[in-house]
Amino acid sequence: MGKIYNNLYDKIYAPLNLWWAYKDAAKGKRYTPAVASFEYDLEKNLIEIEHDLKNETYELGGYHSFEINKPKRRLVNAAPFRDRVVHHALMNIIEPLFERQFIFDSYANRKGKGTHAALDRATCFLRHYQYVMHLDVRQFFPAVDHEIMLSVLSRALGDEHVMNLAQKIIASGAEVQAGEYDMVYFPNDGLFAKERPRGLPIGNLTSQHWANVYLNGLDQYAKRVLKCRAYIRYVDDVLLFANEKIILQEWKKEIILFLQTLRLTLHETKSQPRPVISGVPFLGFQVFPDHRRLKSANGYAFQRRLKNMLITLKDGKLSQKEFSNRLSCWMNHASHGDTWNLKRSLLIKSGIYGGHGG
Repeated sequence: MGKIYNNLYDKIYAPLNLWWAYKDAAKGKRYTPAVASFEYDLEKNLIEIEHDLKNETYELGGYHSFEINKPKRRLVNAAPFRDRVVHHALMNIIEPLFERQFIFDSYANRKGKGTHAALDRATCFLRHYQYVMHLDVRQFFPAVDHEIMLSVLSRALGDEHVMNLAQKIIASGAEVQAGEYDMVYFPNDGLFAKERPRGLPIGNLTSQHWANVYLNGLDQYAKRVLKCRAYIRYVDDVLLFANEKIILQEWKKEIILFLQTLRLTLHETKSQPRPVISGVPFLGFQVFPDHRRLKSANGYAFQRRLKNMLITLKDGKLSQKEFSNRLSCWMNHASHGDTWNLKRSLLIKSGIYGGHGG
């Protein structure tokens, strides 16, 4: 068990923390039925959550699951809004305890980091090294082993009440990703390896942060043991850089062995060293030392989404403000690559921009 943090659990159900957790969970979703229903009797709902957490009687609801197909097919699991408030309340308190353990070049779900910072860092490394290797972890969220996840969490948290809540949340995802996992057997597996609970629900705030916790061991191994100076991770996407291809090949062998301790595997044929001049696929872009290209699939996907947004805008089901926000968000993201012509073409085809002027 890790360092003891006094009254850690009490801080989770403190009224002010629950208020901020509700605000964060509702951000951008104020007008959805689930949030509107919760807000209708806000004080009562927050008091009930406080009571249930304090008495450790909180019961989690079921997940609503749906598929998305960009950037690749995933089964997303949405928890009830009440549970999402609890997720935020928990992470408000425990996230800082893990943040101090992470390496600099871990970029997902961290303040001051994010996709664009990760892309900039990748560009920097591509300019200073001759080879790059993209590691593709197979079925990461469905494969996360609950026993290992809890063990990693317990090393940083010294409050058994916090661990009980974390265990409830982790256990709630035991079946929701089951159909997404192809069974893999590891050395020394016994007869009951298939029965090990596994899987983090994609869509939970806790899952996004606990992905960093679970893979922090890989980050530390790459930096401290392999002495990889140029290393980037964004959730389960990893880039390694070196001046010799053979070094990357050796690192890959060692990482495959290390990942077995986390019961994870790589898409080995996809994870190959390549010259930096050929670019590397990362976070929706093909990244080169001197430029970036948005993957064509992402451009086509947004073209379809924009068409649907225009239909819902015309039907009055989407406000002009929300339409503009969504459009600006994607345009800003695409601007991190060489996409001026692509953006102009999309706007002309959609009728938003007539092609005249600058």
